[in-house]
Amino acid sequence: MTTTYDPASPRYLVESDLREELRRVFDICHGCRLCFNLCPSFPTLFDSVDGHDGDVGAMSDAEQDKVVEECYQCKLCYLKCPYVPPHEWELDFPRLMMRAHAVAQVRPGRSVKVRAADELLGRSDLVGRVSVAAAPLVNPLIGRPGSLVRKAMGAVVGIHPERLLPPYARERFSTWFKRRPGGVESPRAEVSVFPTCFIEYMDPAIGKDLVAVYERNHIACSLPAGARCCGAPWLHMGDVARFRRVASANVAVLAAAVRAGRDVVVAQPTCAYVVKKDYPIYAAGVDADLVAEHCFDASEYLVNEHRRDGGGLDTDFRGERPGTIAYHLSCHYRALGIGAKGRDLLQLAGAEVRVVERCSGIDGTWGYRSEHYDESRKVARPLVRELGATGATAVCGDCHLANTAILEETGIRPSHPLQIFARAYGVASPSSR
Repeated sequence: MTTTYDPASPRYLVESDLREELRRVFDICHGCRLCFNLCPSFPTLFDSVDGHDGDVGAMSDAEQDKVVEECYQCKLCYLKCPYVPPHEWELDFPRLMMRAHAVAQVRPGRSVKVRAADELLGRSDLVGRVSVAAAPLVNPLIGRPGSLVRKAMGAVVGIHPERLLPPYARERFSTWFKRRPGGVESPRAEVSVFPTCFIEYMDPAIGKDLVAVYERNHIACSLPAGARCCGAPWLHMGDVARFRRVASANVAVLAAAVRAGRDVVVAQPTCAYVVKKDYPIYAAGVDADLVAEHCFDASEYLVNEHRRDGGGLDTDFRGERPGTIAYHLSCHYRALGIGAKGRDLLQLAGAEVRVVERCSGIDGTWGYRSEHYDESRKVARPLVRELGATGATAVCGDCHLANTAILEETGIRPSHPLQIFARAYGVASPSSR
């Protein structure tokens, strides 16, 4: 890895070095323009360069910063770019944007509101624990877009008052897991379920259905004791030091599970991406590489098991038969580079699946912030349009944040692929039906 993208390099947080790299990369992007329609960053970049008659070097720092601010880390430009490593130009636009956010983090003059939003969005475990304990009070307060409470939140921490926020569960997934009966005798395989904050605090039903489906197929499940939020909010806002601490702690916990003979499964694509792609960079070492090698998306793991020689999943579906399903293939799922394994799982259960590959405009915490709200909803319009055009009877997606955006935009509550699979078996949790 070039020092340009290496967070351990002494040059990483040097602003003059960053500005030079921004000019280099922007000049390459200006000459290519293959990513002109992927996200707001590229139209802004090209308009700015064109306004200077093609002279990238004439862009001001403010113009560069606007390009950075409009990047929401969907990763799709990396998939489309012809100049990514091992190309000699070693262009990695998303990691360059993360570096720019890291430099901004250490730059003086950040507003109190921005710092407050960073703290609230970054401390997902603390907020999750408190919100689950007080869910009957918290959910009505934060769950009404445009309410006085939400307007106050917007004024203090910069989360747009009209943005629909995911509600919190009344019981944590790990609490349910510890007291649940049953298990698997003579399992064919063992996995460690990394629930992440979405399943742990917000939607334990996904985790419950995951466990039910895995155990139906004689795959024993355990939880990695001491695992925390993957740390994506800290990373995406540029707080490298805090992300590295979270990553190192999780790597130690997950590596212990892998050495005990268990693969790690993750049911949220952003978190899976962070574990597989970011931990080996920010918490570099043998353990991080080991964890990345043994980390799988939850649907991916099941599809792999079904296709393995001598494997095969139970295909005795006696529950709710799925019909025509619009399957949202989220940006971070595509960035994993594993194909559409959620779709494959749904088809195995007998569903007719119509895939929609459009961005939801949320992408981590970017779409929550007031300054991005209008742009975020604009990004989501093609997704809404294409979901409606499928004529499907149900909507499904792997990403909890994208699913919440779909609910906000359409009034339809999507399910996770594993929930539909659990219903097809007839083993779905009551809260998932």
